[in-house]
Amino acid sequence: MNPDPSEPRVFLVGAGPGSPGLMTLRGAEVLGRADLVLYDQLVPARLLDLAPATAERVCVRDLPGQHPDKYPHIHQRLIEAATAGKTVVRLKGGDPLIFGRGGEEAEALRAAHLPYEIVPGVTAALAAGAVLELPLTHRLYASAIALVTGHELPNKPGNKLDWKALAAFPGTLAIYMGIARLPVIVNELLKHGKPPDTPAGIVERASTGDQRSVFATLGELEDARRNAGLEAPGLILVGDTVAQRAPHPWFEARPLFGRRVLVTRPAHQAAAMVKKLEHLGAVVARMPAVEIRPLADFAQLDRALEQVRAGEWDWLVFTSANGVRAFFDRLHALDRDARDLGRTKLAAIGPKTADALREFRLRADLVPPSTFSSEGLAEALKPHVSGTRVLLPRANRGRDVLRTELSQVATVEQVTVYEQVDAVEPDDAVLDALRRGEIRYVTLPSPNIARGVLAGFDETIRGRVERGEIRLVCISPITGAAVRELGLPVAAEATTFTEDGLIAAVVDLARRE
Repeated sequence: MNPDPSEPRVFLVGAGPGSPGLMTLRGAEVLGRADLVLYDQLVPARLLDLAPATAERVCVRDLPGQHPDKYPHIHQRLIEAATAGKTVVRLKGGDPLIFGRGGEEAEALRAAHLPYEIVPGVTAALAAGAVLELPLTHRLYASAIALVTGHELPNKPGNKLDWKALAAFPGTLAIYMGIARLPVIVNELLKHGKPPDTPAGIVERASTGDQRSVFATLGELEDARRNAGLEAPGLILVGDTVAQRAPHPWFEARPLFGRRVLVTRPAHQAAAMVKKLEHLGAVVARMPAVEIRPLADFAQLDRALEQVRAGEWDWLVFTSANGVRAFFDRLHALDRDARDLGRTKLAAIGPKTADALREFRLRADLVPPSTFSSEGLAEALKPHVSGTRVLLPRANRGRDVLRTELSQVATVEQVTVYEQVDAVEPDDAVLDALRRGEIRYVTLPSPNIARGVLAGFDETIRGRVERGEIRLVCISPITGAAVRELGLPVAAEATTFTEDGLIAAVVDLARRE
């Protein structure tokens, strides 16, 4: 069926002020079916993960020309892609129609007779008020708020900013894109009668873990900004409500606020951990050390699946969520389902692996009560599997502890269900940040990942680890032992060997430092 030509093919979407969590549900929905995402440089990279893997991603920074010259190229790209039948998301910081030139893009689409939809976003001023606990309006101090540009076009037609009116404005001024012109802005307000002792402030990168702010009187604001080292992008706030802000806002009181953490899990598994760390205030970088790939040859796995259907295995023992998904994905690819398991019992190494079984409407018969490791699983299983046949679906590489331990009491075989390979290329930007000491905590969720990550550390990074400037945090003592074998110190080990336990170890370490 041909698509309705009146349905929008282009979506002008507000990405919000910086925190991925502040994007709207509608924005995430349309991003999830995009063929082309044309995004601003300051859009959080994690939002791009919401687009399909097949979607083309283009940063407007990479289009021809300097900043003012890029807009004809943006319009052209939107029109060409939509005319070709693609679903296009123009992902813009903040709100598309508040200093985002969304109106110009909508005008270009109208001229091309292309249907479109505008999805609003949280603008920086609203986010700044929330994260600083600063009331933008207040029944005692301000009954209005003005959103003001700090950077007007010199050849702008029509009325320009009326600084006299803004100086007399009976409310809060929220001035965008004004950091570079702060002395001029302050001078204009003072010249037109704004009292120099008016409360004022600047917030940089509001709603992110990089957020910084400074407060002073209007007359002293530029000196305060310079001393604090604040730079663009930032928002200037002026008015009596600024003095009503909370002294210790909730956003900056989070346990990992401003701390930089590296997540090294495979790309498809990193998102949940990144989200949890961001909720705790962290600035998160990602550098997958390994990649998970399907098997090149399914012959061995297919034979094992036939044996399962024939009832030849008493237990299926899973040591990872990846193993669960690979096993059952192959079963379904063969046009079969969980009925093949019959009376076969299921064991899972920990709660995350048990959760993966639940995705397939299956419940683990056994999960270790506390120690989520191969050793803990072997200890819990031995009384149950004595004299039985046990199949271990697993990666192509890893520790052999479970097979060795269970073989003492049962007949055990391993079958490879997915391949774990080293990441093809290290992330140079992340490695440079480590060399500069900009990342404080490196999380290591398995011995294999630890070895892969540390193999990419040069002498500069290793030196920072040895001096305690970079802290290695491991999911378990087993992973910690792998790190120490490579000659590097471990700053902390999780006491619960799960993703949440690893995050808790980072939080505990940060609180003690």
